[in-house]
Amino acid sequence: MTDPVLLLVAHGTRNPAGVETIARLADAVSVVLSDSDSRPGLSVRVAFVDVLGPSPADVLRDLPADAPVIAVPAFLASGYHVHADLPREITDSGHRHVHVTPAIGPDPALARVLGERLRETGLRPGDRVVLAAAGSSDVRALADVRTAADQLETVVGRPVEVAYVATGEPRVADVVATARAEGDRVVVASYLLAPGLFHTRLGATGAAGVTEPLGVHPGVTELVVARYRAGVDLISAAAARSRPHRSAPGRD
Repeated sequence: MTDPVLLLVAHGTRNPAGVETIARLADAVSVVLSDSDSRPGLSVRVAFVDVLGPSPADVLRDLPADAPVIAVPAFLASGYHVHADLPREITDSGHRHVHVTPAIGPDPALARVLGERLRETGLRPGDRVVLAAAGSSDVRALADVRTAADQLETVVGRPVEVAYVATGEPRVADVVATARAEGDRVVVASYLLAPGLFHTRLGATGAAGVTEPLGVHPGVTELVVARYRAGVDLISAAAARSRPHRSAPGRD
């Protein structure tokens, strides 16, 4: 079977550093797959569902009609973009050989990266930890964020509060202000993939520390690779089941 194209699908941002982060993540994934899986010719493409292009439909239309594609949503929670926008883009493209993996988050691997980021930021034993997500009006995405907070609690060994930067309540700034008024020191774990407006806002919340976005951390790279490999296994298994069964010699 020809190696499926890996289509890394992200949200999109007007921040050049955010766009560059997604490009570097795609490059890092390509290097890992080329080195560890002996896939030197593997094509890794990037698409965005909002703000800028190319869209998933644009990229899929540019590929051969019979090329197998594994789309990996580079989203930390699955809301409207994952459940509605991406399937619509695939349908609009007319491409019939696309397998969509689960989004990269939530996942225990991301919780471990967040834990490392918190230690780098100077997390202290008595600090309150707030997981700061972009937010969503989709209850499925909000549930995913709560799951991510539960996974982070396991890593840091303390309660983790959830707050949102844009959509949803409570807002990060309000949670930080309340905690400070109670005399607590607060560290914010940025549950964002790349730099941009939302991450910039976290720096103005008054928290004692804010972690860097998840970015091109090896743990994030390996998670994308794992999603792709699982997709390849599913496609291979489906192809094996669809092949006609051949009887052993001498048997009818």
